[in-house]
Amino acid sequence: MTVIESPVDMRVRIGELSLANPVMPASGCFGPELGAITAADRLGAVVTKTIFAGIRSGNPAHRLAETPHGMLNSVGIPSPGVARFRGEVLPRYQAFGVPVIVSVGGLSVQEYFEVMDELAGAEFAAVEVNVSCPNLEAGGLEIGVDPHLIEQVTRGVVARTERPVIVKLTPNVSAIGTLARAAEAGGAAAVTVANTFTAMAVDHLTRRPVLGNNVGGLSGPAIKPLALRLVWETARHVSVPVIGCGGVSTAADAAEFLLAGATAVQVGTASFARPDAMLTILDGLRDVARAQSVDSIRTLTGALRLN
Repeated sequence: MTVIESPVDMRVRIGELSLANPVMPASGCFGPELGAITAADRLGAVVTKTIFAGIRSGNPAHRLAETPHGMLNSVGIPSPGVARFRGEVLPRYQAFGVPVIVSVGGLSVQEYFEVMDELAGAEFAAVEVNVSCPNLEAGGLEIGVDPHLIEQVTRGVVARTERPVIVKLTPNVSAIGTLARAAEAGGAAAVTVANTFTAMAVDHLTRRPVLGNNVGGLSGPAIKPLALRLVWETARHVSVPVIGCGGVSTAADAAEFLLAGATAVQVGTASFARPDAMLTILDGLRDVARAQSVDSIRTLTGALRLN
């Protein structure tokens, strides 16, 4: 006898943006070249690498270091600049046929606005504002640790586009709910929680840091419990959707983020070792829903039962 499995509605909404499913890459962890080895057209969306107004070469080597259950990166966000991004890079993301979320950065508040002005008329589905950049106007302090700057940047970006604006928050703070509320006050349609944790690796033989920039961002399974808590806390402070990010490697991980309050998830480090990780997570997440007799993946969001 043939068993017909019941379909699961995998659709989710991020503001005005409708996605076929809740799985997408984290910014910086998925380039257009990966489309040749994985079916990116099955994803809910693709997120571009962060772009700046000008050309950036990034940090000195070494830029990556493996750690127990994770990875350190200090790539420094290389960027081709907006003009080259529009002409050469963006069309390659668009070719996947799924919503393209453009990640924008700035080393000053004004640079975010310059990037958005230069993107005027370009075709994309949403903007993800990376506020974890060093703010040169404040002597290198991250814009993302100051709620007033977050609201200012968000409000300015929202004023320059009709697309949903997502704000990617840093975890390197004591009260992420305050920052999330600032993004919401600025008009954000959603927040991504969270970027990498500031960390370091040292070579005891050379007595030097492993990374060329001395410190970097920790990602991967090691940070999942920390990111889960941040997602749960953020979802209690804002009414806009939360996109969970940090150590999502399996379908179970993704389900846990949804239960903690996420509407969608981003996959980063897992894709470095397994280019098909996002598709495996997507298929497995559908199986998780079936096993729990859930007919819509949206049912899982915020369904955590507290002790």
